[in-house]
Amino acid sequence: MERKFFKSGNGWALFVPKTILELLKINPQTDKIEMQVENEILKIKKINKTLN
Repeated sequence: MERKFFKSGNGWALFVPKTILELLKINPQTDKIEMQVENEILKIKKINKTLN
């Protein structure tokens, strides 16, 4: 799946389809993500909430 970045304020944004969010079990309204770059590959993963 190819995507292009788009301008958002002073930065750039990437549209993530709902299907991808569902597969990753990410709720964009409540969940946080971690981004990591390895060998020019952007990895995105959900940060698991810890129970206290």
